[in-house]
Amino acid sequence: MTNYTKLPAILLLADGTVFYGKAAGKIGTTTGEICFNTGMTGYQEIFTDPSYFGQIMVTTNSHIGNYGIQKDEIESESIKIAGLVCKNYNIVYSRKQATESIQDYFQNDNLVAISDIDTRALVRHIRDKGAMNAIISSEITDLDELKQKLAEVPSMEGLELSSKVSTTEPYFYGNPDASLKVAALDLGIKKNILRSFENRDIYVQVFPAKTKFAEMEKFNPDGYFISNGPGDPSVMPYAVETIKEILAEDKPLFGICLGHQLLAEANDIGTMKMFNGHRGLNHPVKNIIKNHCEVTSQNHGFGVIPDEVRNSDKVEITHVNLNDKSIEGIRVKGKKAFSVQYHPESSPGPHDSRYLFDDFVDVMKGDLVW
Repeated sequence: MTNYTKLPAILLLADGTVFYGKAAGKIGTTTGEICFNTGMTGYQEIFTDPSYFGQIMVTTNSHIGNYGIQKDEIESESIKIAGLVCKNYNIVYSRKQATESIQDYFQNDNLVAISDIDTRALVRHIRDKGAMNAIISSEITDLDELKQKLAEVPSMEGLELSSKVSTTEPYFYGNPDASLKVAALDLGIKKNILRSFENRDIYVQVFPAKTKFAEMEKFNPDGYFISNGPGDPSVMPYAVETIKEILAEDKPLFGICLGHQLLAEANDIGTMKMFNGHRGLNHPVKNIIKNHCEVTSQNHGFGVIPDEVRNSDKVEITHVNLNDKSIEGIRVKGKKAFSVQYHPESSPGPHDSRYLFDDFVDVMKGDLVW
């Protein structure tokens, strides 16, 4: 195990609020938009979720690292969060399947973190004041210098980030002899989405974020998938244009999270930056088509504008968040296209929404129409 010394560290928020704690992970400085996740487990999946690219994560669960790191439990090939804030940083772990400690993991992936923070007070502050930029440092102690560095960090609003986390080359996933084929636009796709397709006898070709529809069409897929990912959907015209072309050809289409927002944009429905967003494993959503409730896994800081969805003659609402009535799912009238804001692949999290992958299969087979 790598040597670890609890050096002093500082967390500074854009509104001037300061928290003092102890260094964790790599000694250094990092910046990003601070947000919090209410999940009680699955920290490794959170760290590697590309949708968190550019964000400093606050974990509300009090113990992080206690079950170590297992290489199979990743959603991408590297840590994607910009930094971590936690209360108890547990280097000694108690799971036999784990291969390394969280400290070794962070040092190997160059992640700067801070522990021994009153995360309850921090989360209450963010909840009341909204998402904002922040800086963590275990090497700079001068607050004026930290404020200067923080002032240079751009707002998440207006940032295009998907092309920074997307694959640079197309690749295949699954069994080439599968009964169905899906072309996936990688805007920050999670591995468990690909596993969910493979488990349903689907062969996937994954394409870089800025791939044109004509290129994806060469795969001759049965359907198209628009993935989750980071950043502001309103500054992604390349993806919106691809989706419009898919819709024009009346091809089956399924979108998750950012894919949901972009499907809305492609139907002249605007998106917005949320005050805090939804991040956790415990968000209740009502499927108003099937009249049942799902406990869902969510991670997003942007959403579709509810009034524009309600007033649209192009889409209909399929899912609604029971906490704040935000729009969690839509389907396009007269088309084979639908999307949800949350994560039905849910790793970690409940499996209440896995049926959406089965619905996509039925749409591609022609067994489900609306």
